[in-house]
Amino acid sequence: MPDDRRLSVNALQVLERRYLLRDDAGALIETPLQMFQRVAHAIAAAEARFGGDPAAREREFLAAMTSRQFLPNSPTLMNAGAPLGQLSACFVIPVPDSIAEIFESVRVMALIHQSGGGTGFNFSRLRPKGDVVRSTHGVASGPVSFMRVFDTATDVIKQGGKRRGANMGILRADHPDILDFIESKGAAGVLSNFNISVAVTDAFMDAVEHSNGYALINPRTGAEVRRLSARHVFDLIATSAWKSGDPGLVFVDAINRGNPTPSLGDLESTNPCGELPLLPYESCNLGSVNLATMARDGAFDYAALRRAVRLGVRFLDDVIEVNHYPVDAIAAITRANRKVGLGVMGFADALIALGVPYDSDRAIALASEIMGAVQEEGRAASAALARERGPFPNWRGSIHDVPGAPPLRNATVTSIAPTGTISIIAGCSSGIEPLFALSFIRSVMEGSRLMESNPAFQRVAGERGFSSPGLMSQVAHTGSIHDMPQVPEDVRRIFVTDFDIAPAWHVKMQAAFQRHCDNAVSKTINLPASATVADVRDTLLLAYRLQCKGITVFRNGSKGEQVLYRGSDLPDATDHGDFVVASPEYAGGCPDPAVCEF
Repeated sequence: MPDDRRLSVNALQVLERRYLLRDDAGALIETPLQMFQRVAHAIAAAEARFGGDPAAREREFLAAMTSRQFLPNSPTLMNAGAPLGQLSACFVIPVPDSIAEIFESVRVMALIHQSGGGTGFNFSRLRPKGDVVRSTHGVASGPVSFMRVFDTATDVIKQGGKRRGANMGILRADHPDILDFIESKGAAGVLSNFNISVAVTDAFMDAVEHSNGYALINPRTGAEVRRLSARHVFDLIATSAWKSGDPGLVFVDAINRGNPTPSLGDLESTNPCGELPLLPYESCNLGSVNLATMARDGAFDYAALRRAVRLGVRFLDDVIEVNHYPVDAIAAITRANRKVGLGVMGFADALIALGVPYDSDRAIALASEIMGAVQEEGRAASAALARERGPFPNWRGSIHDVPGAPPLRNATVTSIAPTGTISIIAGCSSGIEPLFALSFIRSVMEGSRLMESNPAFQRVAGERGFSSPGLMSQVAHTGSIHDMPQVPEDVRRIFVTDFDIAPAWHVKMQAAFQRHCDNAVSKTINLPASATVADVRDTLLLAYRLQCKGITVFRNGSKGEQVLYRGSDLPDATDHGDFVVASPEYAGGCPDPAVCEF
């Protein structure tokens, strides 16, 4: 973890490219500190609506962000106090079965992407390919065909150059076009702005386990059209995921067992990374507590964690108040349920500081302890806000409306997001993921790349006396010290990286966090290039058995383009000419405290 008061050069690159405000000529008009001040001021303004002290809260919010103990999701950093004012990251948009309604969904998606949000869709209501269209005496083109319309629109928008457009596309396993959907991303460049997942029920998974058949149902008529082998479909999912990383699985029955407002309908889709199951038109804003700032000298500071959680829940509830929503339908359901998603980042860094290997029973226990504390304190903070401001309007009849339980301000409180770019700003590891590598390359927008190296390993290597130019060059190439006998065994054990970890440990870690999480957990189960289809299949099954709400598997090298690369995996590993180069004021570091220190 870098000095809490100093941003890394990579953090400055990300802030400059995506977050800091510019004038009409494209020139930067704020520093990172001014960005945090802008955000703190805009969010704290909500306090006045409830008789609070905006100035005092602004100071608290600013201190939490500048110390990187807590950061909100990217749209809040980009847009709070700015003209757009759209602060949520996650949206689910319904896709009804008519041309007019489909293109209304495309319109809403465009508005959301323009403001930096991501969208999820369940295409299961669309009639299958070849089905009748009475109004035109024609035949339907099917869900996959319409997904290409959404994908093309996303390509055109590109979210104003700040964030890539991101979508989740879901189809139920019992839709007649499910086989086409499973293999829809098999060709390079097809549906490139979509993650896709198959929605599977407990009944489907039971049919997989027992090699039974199941019915495909036409959503227009409700009639059975054919039967398939559940195991065959599941094997096809595993094979496709092995080839390309898609599709993932969404366990819809597990998701709906946690639906806080079942009287309002089922949860059918999630945001692009899967951590937010939402109702149609619902949105959610996210924030993450940085666990790396709370692990020191072999001990974890639970008191600091609880303080950060209380602040985070209040901050996110204030976001709902000041947010500018893209359409009225989103504003209505979001304010009625007031869902927030507070999660964590820097978990791998915290484990390293505590001397605990990621793939160990102690790490799983810590995950449960830490997230249990987040959930407990988050619920308590939401209950305190309900006493101060009133419960969420749909509280009556919700799963929280039980005798003796205090009302909550928020229908959901916790979620685990991937924290891709905000973890760069925070200078910590992403979400609950292990270290991807000790040295790796991150692809960002416009084809640029950031080189990242783990500072804790560099520090330990120096302190323990095994650092050398040759060793560091080898680490930069492979990203791992797993097979380096010149590195002490205890160091190799603590600094374990993504592909050193058996898939089952990844899934067990996801399940440990899920047990203490209102929403869901975003985690990619990264597998080495040598992983087999059987490995993928076993991983998917384990996620279901451990009661995860979804699962995404990615085999290294299975996509033509990746977000993260080890040096040895980079397609043009000998050509680093497109690495990001710092702006002149940041070149060689950041000498001006007014720019990069707080």
